[in-house]
Amino acid sequence: MIEMTVAGIALDATNRRTPIVLLKDGSGRRALPIWIGDNEARAILMALEHQRAARPMTHDLMANILAAWEMTLERIVIHSLQDNTYYAVLTIRQGDLCKEIDARPSDAIALALRCDSPIWVMEAVVADASIPVDRDADEQERIAFRQFLDSIRPQDFSQQGRGIEDSSAS
Repeated sequence: MIEMTVAGIALDATNRRTPIVLLKDGSGRRALPIWIGDNEARAILMALEHQRAARPMTHDLMANILAAWEMTLERIVIHSLQDNTYYAVLTIRQGDLCKEIDARPSDAIALALRCDSPIWVMEAVVADASIPVDRDADEQERIAFRQFLDSIRPQDFSQQGRGIEDSSAS
């Protein structure tokens, strides 16, 4: 299993702006995109931004129930991908008793963020569905942009020679 963290939420521009939760491995070299619903995206964003609704949302309620019954969410595991659908389980512990409960990955992630629990993904799922993160390309873009900024001179912003007339001179 590979421990992953939530890198953020994005919108799939090619698929009717469907939300995607993006998980990244510890090395930052692989990302796992999981398409989710709007409500789940909001729940995950609220947890990432440490926001609270005026009344408990579903995932807050679940976290409150776990705490009230002295249970802990030990981890979530995204264990398989079948027909473009991810499957996950919650591992919940109460004392010596430990149970695994089937869950949608989006709900499991939203709850894990609220319970500060680790997110694990089976290696086969990462191998099948992850995308490489080109950190070198990101660094090259940052270097090129920094070089561009460093090359700018004040006269580059001069209005002379650009066909812009100074209306105050009239």
